[in-house]
Amino acid sequence: MLLLIPLAALSAGPQQPQHAHEHEVGERLGTVRFPVSCGPAARRDFERAVALLHSFQYEESERAFAAVAQAEPSCAMAYWGIAMSLYHPVWAAANPSAAPAPEELARGRSAVERAKAAGTPRAREREYIAAIEAFYRDSERLDHRARALAYARAMEQVARRHPKDPEAAIFYAVALLGTPRPTDKTYATQRQAAEILNRVLPGTRDHPGVAHYLIHSFDYPELARLALPAARAYANIAPASPHALHMPSHIFTRLAMWQESIRSNLASAAAARRLMARTHPGATHYDELHAMDYLVYAYLQGVEDRKAEGVVAEMRAVRSIDQATFAAAYAFAATPARFVLERRRWSDAAALGVWPADFPWQKFPYAEAIVHFARVLGAARSGDSTAARKSLDRLEQIRAGLSEAGDRYWADQVEVERRAAAAWVARSEGKDREAVDLLRSSAELDDSMDKHPVTPGAVLPARELLGDLFLDLGRAAEALKEYESTLARSPGRFNSLAGAARAAERAGDLGKARGYYAQLVAQCGSADAAHPDLDRAKALLR
Repeated sequence: MLLLIPLAALSAGPQQPQHAHEHEVGERLGTVRFPVSCGPAARRDFERAVALLHSFQYEESERAFAAVAQAEPSCAMAYWGIAMSLYHPVWAAANPSAAPAPEELARGRSAVERAKAAGTPRAREREYIAAIEAFYRDSERLDHRARALAYARAMEQVARRHPKDPEAAIFYAVALLGTPRPTDKTYATQRQAAEILNRVLPGTRDHPGVAHYLIHSFDYPELARLALPAARAYANIAPASPHALHMPSHIFTRLAMWQESIRSNLASAAAARRLMARTHPGATHYDELHAMDYLVYAYLQGVEDRKAEGVVAEMRAVRSIDQATFAAAYAFAATPARFVLERRRWSDAAALGVWPADFPWQKFPYAEAIVHFARVLGAARSGDSTAARKSLDRLEQIRAGLSEAGDRYWADQVEVERRAAAAWVARSEGKDREAVDLLRSSAELDDSMDKHPVTPGAVLPARELLGDLFLDLGRAAEALKEYESTLARSPGRFNSLAGAARAAERAGDLGKARGYYAQLVAQCGSADAAHPDLDRAKALLR
């Protein structure tokens, strides 16, 4: 049974016992200078809480702000911090479940009211409070995005009125990152945020938010290389933060820097365990699950299969978690599915269950969909079209539910999976033309969107699956094109490199085949398992 720590235990309000200073000696979270009109001790603790906030340690930052408020009830900005800790702009931009729930909105409004009641002599502080109030105002009437835009506009004004306040610019930048639509491939808003951050960078090189938000601004295939300096810096700025240690791997994954990603996520998982030992002994932090997902993805690209399987086994042994977040849901669903699908263990894929059974999957239907996607592919590739169609029906139910709820992005993501899975069902039934048409439409829909920032990548990319289908049909030249399209978007994917090599070899382009096989061998220097494509690569290159 999976145990969830009760919400009350996660979000200690000002009236509850303080834990804000129960942190390791020498804790490094980066440097934040945010002067406020509170006492000296409160100012120090307030800046630590802001540093936690900038590294998305929302539970810890809320607790730290609450401790400041309890120690100094007249410190208005402590209540501002509580309200800020309840709004997760980057996560909520593409994921409705990450938006504040009604209970959290009520707590946020209460914190804003307490900030206003406490009062502050400084106009700048009143403007910060008014800005976050714009997010919580009219929440019963306005949807999340409308209020996120209102907050971003308010922070724009704060930043303009206080050009010498780097925090105003930094909070404006992350407010912007809470507003783009996930289908906008121009990345105009993200580029705007990065421009703001780069302007304040020279004077804030040890600031956790600047490096962190630059990574999020550029966490896209076309922009990822621009974030490499920030990725290399962030972990050194805030090594006490599990999220800070993990975030560089977003860029390392984009750039096929697999060993760097592995090191980042091993460090992040270890930091998450240390944090839980202090705050929730015996529980697993969702950041550790998130790191495990990225670890398995990276291990698989280098055929470190034994290590990957060990991580999956560790995840299966988890018995309690701190928060049922989307990152946790995605990791629970995607990590086991990724392992069996990438290694073509079709019967194991067909047998996957939605696990943990007592996890609140109803809150994360798009994560649950991954399991059914894997089951369809596994059953279809094993020749059991009846079982495949049963799981395919469940995929359609999830897609329809998301569509009815107005969640277009995730409805479309599930539709990408549904069409790709349906294609392999059609192939198993000898309907080859239908299979190609379905997978082409799946790939085209997938091309119109980008991956969610929580995920290291699709469990199996649609264009890679189209390449597999073409190769299965003996259409090697077309397969090669699809594998190369996948590699342009997701460099260094083992299966796409191997597929491209096999397709080039069958198409008679031995030079290109050798090039792809050489890439395979180069990135598999730490392989701990055998793989037929790696064996073929080594044989051809002798």
